Amino acid sequence: MQDQDFEDDEIIVSKSQRKRESTALQGVGKELFELSREQLKKMNLPEKLLDALLEAKRLTSHEGIRRQMQFIGKVMRDVEIEPIEQQLAIIRGESNHAKAAFHALETWRTRLIDNDAALSDWLALHPDTDVQKIRQLMRNARKEAAESKPPKSSRALFKLLRDLD
Repeated sequence: MQDQDFEDDEIIVSKSQRKRESTALQGVGKELFELSREQLKKMNLPEKLLDALLEAKRLTSHEGIRRQMQFIGKVMRDVEIEPIEQQLAIIRGESNHAKAAFHALETWRTRLIDNDAALSDWLALHPDTDVQKIRQLMRNARKEAAESKPPKSSRALFKLLRDLD
């Protein structure tokens, strides 16, 4: 009876399970390491983890980076991983929110290219827009579409909208 009470109080995790969890943490750490310094600073990371990642970016020695990545894995054991994975999904564009935002910008680009009146709707939402630049890109995108040229201005318009949004 006492042995059964003991087993209920403690959750026994196998060595293989601990190894899988550690490998998963190292994968998240590697993905964080591959982000730029600016992206890392924008993320809501614990200070100790952010410092370890920035230190890893500073290193140039392969062995030094390897040891620092192991340290990052150790630091990540004490960190809640779920919010970090959600932020990484947004950066990768895998989250539903990121997909919806992307499609909304595509719709705006199409509306702006097809109809001049859509510009006033955009300006109502984003008054700090450079009107001259956006009109120029709209005209060039229409011209490229009519001449069956590559959509260079259409892409530039999308990037401008993304930066403003």
